[in-house]
Amino acid sequence: MAQDFEPNAADVDATEAETSEEETLFVYETDYEVGQDNVEIAGLDVHNPVFFLSAGLIVLFSAMSLLFPESATQYLTAAKTWTLQRADWLFAVTPLIVFAFVLYLTFSPLGKIRLGGAAAEPEFKTHSWVAMLFAAGVGVGFMFYGAAEPLAYYTDWYGTPLNAVPETPAAERLAFSATIFHWGLAPWAIYAIVGLALGFFAHNKGLPLSIRSACYHVFGERVWGWPGHIIDMFAVVSTVFGLATTIGIGATQASSGIAYLFGFEPNRYLQIALIVFMTGLAVLSVLRGMDGGVKLLSNINMSIAFGLLIFVVIAGPTILIFTGLGQNLWAYITDTPALTNWVDRPDIVWFHDWTIFYWAWWISWSPFVGMFIARISKGRTVREYFGVVLLAPFTICVIWFTAFGETALTLNQSGTGELADGMTSASLVLFQMLADLPLAQITSIIAIFLLVVFIVTSADSGALVVDTITSGGKTDAPVTQRVFWACMLGLTASALLYGGGTDVLQSLQAGTITAALPFTFILLACCFSLYLGLRDELRAMKNHEAEIAEQAGETEEASQSA
Repeated sequence: MAQDFEPNAADVDATEAETSEEETLFVYETDYEVGQDNVEIAGLDVHNPVFFLSAGLIVLFSAMSLLFPESATQYLTAAKTWTLQRADWLFAVTPLIVFAFVLYLTFSPLGKIRLGGAAAEPEFKTHSWVAMLFAAGVGVGFMFYGAAEPLAYYTDWYGTPLNAVPETPAAERLAFSATIFHWGLAPWAIYAIVGLALGFFAHNKGLPLSIRSACYHVFGERVWGWPGHIIDMFAVVSTVFGLATTIGIGATQASSGIAYLFGFEPNRYLQIALIVFMTGLAVLSVLRGMDGGVKLLSNINMSIAFGLLIFVVIAGPTILIFTGLGQNLWAYITDTPALTNWVDRPDIVWFHDWTIFYWAWWISWSPFVGMFIARISKGRTVREYFGVVLLAPFTICVIWFTAFGETALTLNQSGTGELADGMTSASLVLFQMLADLPLAQITSIIAIFLLVVFIVTSADSGALVVDTITSGGKTDAPVTQRVFWACMLGLTASALLYGGGTDVLQSLQAGTITAALPFTFILLACCFSLYLGLRDELRAMKNHEAEIAEQAGETEEASQSA
């Protein structure tokens, strides 16, 4: 049941807060203090019971998957089947609700509210802000699916969108419109809403930077009890599975690239060995701290990814890529209504294995990406926030998938090279494409290096986010805890790969879809809570402005009388 909260003036001493008085006018009064439920044990400072419940569930799942891989696969597949049969409509409709809500907030009077208060200043310049948004975790997916997804839809590797006839103009159009549909506005609307909810309740209301805080307007003070414990626990489990899926996909592609370059067959033991290696690098990154770790790696990511993109544009079908930008964007606009529909789909298997998997993946990722965005977006208005968080990644998405997808399809249609006969493995497409371009050995090694750096960055920043949640919103918890969660991410990814056997992608999909279901309800609750919070903030701002105007009028009247 939603509660009405009256914003109160905060009496914050200047030595206790870095924000100005105007920035803290409308914080909520709550007796909760960050870390009050924490326990200190073995050098850790963790929230009780969120840390122990979350860690226990993840360790139990990983142990059972490694000890009994066949049973784990059966249970995961059964859970995925049950979820799709009963909740595919929920996954399908949630991005629509969230995107509509984003549009409403952007163009309504609520859009003028500023994260951190009216006097807050942005902490990062716009270009740095955009760069960090791209580095928030989509890099691995862009590398894996950049060339593979359009080619898969065009050739009917595993179904075609709307049952289009493979290798026809309609299939080519849908190959790009469906890919942009999956990677464009929908995921970033989900990330943006979670990020705005976290940022608003933390920066404007003085609440801990934790998922439970985003539901404060729904549960009130009860959010510090078991309702909040359950919310944070599901957020942790969902995030870990989402990140584990990304790590698993990245490791699968990296192992395929290594095996392709050196002429042997990849296997899951090589994939797990790569995960162990990259987890070790993530631990080193954690120990180096933010500046020497994730920030440095993010800068490296962006530079190398941009260089690889420019190379593909120049070495690939340059004219087709440039003309394809507008064509693919228009195809996305015209095909979106049909791709969005979830009733009586003629391509129900494709819809479940591609679209619903993506929606579940984005929902499970949203606590991770959302919290990252919340931490870097203070000082932005709601309208500016959505304008950049949605449009900048969407623009990069259209350029990236057009460049890599057009190159892959051109090689397939030319009848020469390894892609002439279609796809053999999604994880190999990138390297088979690069093999038919100049400097194949060098660019393939660069691609593998880029994958590794992306995965290490995701594991490091993901461990930071999960640690923040499981330490009760503390941002200065012992570094040992981040090391623990980095290791848990690697362990979960290894368990999913090992339990998946030969059908690795299906195993990763099953884990993601199952873990994302409970967090979908939390996401919708965050939207409702955010609306109530922003509504009260706007009301309080208007009252405050009226009081200032009234006081100014009284002062002017008094001066005139004198």
